[in-house]
Amino acid sequence: MFTKITTIANLSFLSLCIIFAIFISSSNAISSCNGSCKSLNDCSGQLICIGGKCNDDPDVGTNTCGGGGSSPSPPSTGSTPGHLTLNDFSEGGDGGGPSECDEKYHDNSERVVALSTQWYAGGSRCGKMIRIRANSNGKSVTAKVVDECDIKDGCKNDVVDGSIAVWRDLGLNTDEGRVPITWSMA
Repeated sequence: MFTKITTIANLSFLSLCIIFAIFISSSNAISSCNGSCKSLNDCSGQLICIGGKCNDDPDVGTNTCGGGGSSPSPPSTGSTPGHLTLNDFSEGGDGGGPSECDEKYHDNSERVVALSTQWYAGGSRCGKMIRIRANSNGKSVTAKVVDECDIKDGCKNDVVDGSIAVWRDLGLNTDEGRVPITWSMA
């Protein structure tokens, strides 16, 4: 009798777990720290999917999930310091071949960027919009991530490589070549 009750209890618990797992996997909810994920879209803010769980991006330096102690760290402002560099994404431009995300060239009038390797996150930010703010004048724009600025090709770790349109709309002088900015997911 005890074995039957234990078996029924175990089956009931297992059924509830399966129903919960189906509910979680079918919902479109955005996960926060340690929530389950399959892609970058499943995680909120600047969290990324690492090993099936949403967590801080160690390369961006967010600290939403970390902190130690008994209470979680305050939410990140989502603003990451970096440097804007200039890239010509058009055919024959200094960007080289077509963009990695969509295998297309982009006209200089488009607000597009390449992110340095760690921020590019293996392509998980492809097609996503980011907000870029120029530190010198406070102007900001949104731009679409279309490529990686690969550190193997000499790109620094803190680079948002922007099109001429990004520079123009931020009111920046392209002759400067490298200016301090902050960026976040839009």
